[in-house]
Amino acid sequence: MGALGQLGATQQRLLRQLLKGGEGGTVEALCDALRITHNAVRQHLSALLARGYVERAQSRPSGGRPLACYRLTEAGHALFPRNYGTIATALLAQLQVRLGTADVEKLLRDLGEQLGSNEVAPPASAPPADVVRQLAQQLDALGYEALPVKHGEEWQVEAFNCVFHALAKAHPQVCKFDLAFMEAASGRRIHHMECIVRGGKCCRFRVGTPVSAEDDRDTH
Repeated sequence: MGALGQLGATQQRLLRQLLKGGEGGTVEALCDALRITHNAVRQHLSALLARGYVERAQSRPSGGRPLACYRLTEAGHALFPRNYGTIATALLAQLQVRLGTADVEKLLRDLGEQLGSNEVAPPASAPPADVVRQLAQQLDALGYEALPVKHGEEWQVEAFNCVFHALAKAHPQVCKFDLAFMEAASGRRIHHMECIVRGGKCCRFRVGTPVSAEDDRDTH
């Protein structure tokens, strides 16, 4: 069951009305559409506001007192299924047919490096624990559910949600994106120690030594 399905039926209907409304809807319009009272609409809106799925929009003129208006937040939009996996898998399959495996891997590495370069890498002198914590936060922001974990004397990153899981099962080279992103974001060599797609309980990464300019040129 998705996140939307975990909400009550009336809240699901309310969110769908706001989705259709684009710029949002007023309490009065929601009452008419859902056939429930003003008080019930306001109670559901309060609950959805608290969860970050709905926000106040610009009030609408009514000839008297402006009408309060509500709309979906990004989190609210994200409740509705978006089948990126199927589309991405088909797209990658076509790229592989047209470009070949080697070029697709390079494309994925370049994309990961480009996005990772937007992050501020820690200085070369930063303690390994700080580097791993920062990298885990960056991955977590992308939806990887990542944590810094200590294995013996070494800090590593463990990610429990492979955001490319279905895609990576069909095209394992997708992992090249993860590694390139992490190396660019951290400025360190990344070693893939365990993989969910290959039967691991998580994706586990060991953070190595800083990447030098010479090393960077050798990989291109």
